[in-house]
Amino acid sequence: MSMRKRVEEVTSWMNDQNIEVAFINSTENVYYLSNFYTDPHERLMGIFLFKNAKPIFVLPAMEANQLRTAGWENEIIGYSDHENPWERIEKSIKKIDLGNVEQVALEKEVLTYGRSESFLSMFSEVQVVSVENKLNDMRVVKDADEIAVMRRAAKMADFGVQIGIDALVEGITEMEVLAKIEYELKRKGIREMSFSTMVLFGEKSGDPHGNPGERKLKAGDMVLFDLGVVLEGYCSDITRTVAYKSVTDKQREVYQTVLNAQLASLDISKPGTRVGDLDTIARDIITEAGFSEYFPHRIGHGLGINVHEYPSMSHLNDGILKEGMVYTIEPGIYLPSVGGVRIEDDVLITVDGFETLTKFPKELQIIS
Repeated sequence: MSMRKRVEEVTSWMNDQNIEVAFINSTENVYYLSNFYTDPHERLMGIFLFKNAKPIFVLPAMEANQLRTAGWENEIIGYSDHENPWERIEKSIKKIDLGNVEQVALEKEVLTYGRSESFLSMFSEVQVVSVENKLNDMRVVKDADEIAVMRRAAKMADFGVQIGIDALVEGITEMEVLAKIEYELKRKGIREMSFSTMVLFGEKSGDPHGNPGERKLKAGDMVLFDLGVVLEGYCSDITRTVAYKSVTDKQREVYQTVLNAQLASLDISKPGTRVGDLDTIARDIITEAGFSEYFPHRIGHGLGINVHEYPSMSHLNDGILKEGMVYTIEPGIYLPSVGGVRIEDDVLITVDGFETLTKFPKELQIIS
């Protein structure tokens, strides 16, 4: 879907809801509506949408040329660091005949309190509604162009895992392996990881969100890789766990339980399935194996411009899977002071089932 059609869909929703003005300022939603991806740091950036007028984009003047290059054809307010952008915004909005403004829409979850005050000060008493739900509903189903980019991003994640496995030698540290992964990905043209890369050895893999450090690899360690890349604004996210040189019966049991849970969740991934059932089926398998207390997180999360986006794939979610949705399936078992296993794939819902965008093998590998 073109950015023009996306803007038109939001403004159509605004007309239906009688919302005169909307302000969108999160980096990801700005990118979704404009094809312009940047981090403005502390500076104000965003898009003002109007029920019956053309949109206005506000951003630092030094980035205005990049916005035009991205294809933005409407008004741009490019301000310098010495200006108050809200003064210029108010002047531009006053030129538009908005009529009696009764409702406005904001990203309630991300707009700062100070900026919301600046925005609302331009109007008399108004009702404020959230624009997030509308944008989440739009972004949750990916179009063909988005899916093509995400396939490529997933391929880069697969490559990153292979680099990590190839780097495993006794005595190497987690950070040394991590550095090799990111170095080789940058050589492939990847500028940014979608989150802080995790490489965890032995007992450290028993922490779901552990921090890589100077822990050295030794025989008998489980090694957990969790990584992803940002490619043309879209994220990938993969987790694989391997054994180094040897594996115990307990480690095999934990690994097979996680793999069984992941495959069961994948097996019911198709249009019409209740989202929460993906979590439930995996959790039941892990519970039956006696590891329920060691699976502390949901089965996965939506994936796209953000590495964690709508929907949250918990057992409480009554939403329904739709063709074009992309999300992760990532059950895990984490034994404190012993080690853990997580297996994660990026999953696309197809017309009659699913496709895993990440393709790296999932059978237990013992690296020698």
